[in-house]
Amino acid sequence: MMIKKVTDPAIHQAASIVGRSIKLRNVKPDDAGFIVDLRTNEKKGRFISSTSQDINEQKQWIKRYLSSEGQAYFIIEDFNGHPYGTVRMYDQQENSFCWGSWVISAEAPAHFAIESALLIYQYALSLGFERAHFDVRKGNLSVIKFHERFGAERTDETELDIHYSLSKENILSALEKFKKYLPDHILINQV
Repeated sequence: MMIKKVTDPAIHQAASIVGRSIKLRNVKPDDAGFIVDLRTNEKKGRFISSTSQDINEQKQWIKRYLSSEGQAYFIIEDFNGHPYGTVRMYDQQENSFCWGSWVISAEAPAHFAIESALLIYQYALSLGFERAHFDVRKGNLSVIKFHERFGAERTDETELDIHYSLSKENILSALEKFKKYLPDHILINQV
């Protein structure tokens, strides 16, 4: 029998993660309409997995998520509570986490993308993770460029996706390089 060490990382939901100009807030059933609109938007939804347009189905998914473990799904919002996007952590593989469902509305200020990514990385490090893994659709050139600027390394490729890995060293380097997008101390409010 394998005994889990106390220091092993695990993905936990957080009530919120507060950055410089945005916060990542744990999703709630009332967010279903916003999520469906964002994910089914013709331009924004073309590089992500398909989503049903049924808002009640999305509400049910969120209710199941809220009582689950091993993932964290956030609404990216400004300090007035206006939603601008989503981002999710999931698929833990030992000391690596996957992040995705990263969709940001066209109305969001440009820096919301980089700040939300930095907050996810900061949160993951606080949970004890040492690397990230994720995939990007091949046609999503701006997101490919974004991740490669952070030091993400290609690990595999399928017909549709490029698979990446990002080491703790490169995460720390990115946090330092782009620190102007973060406050001195990130506030993590637990569920």
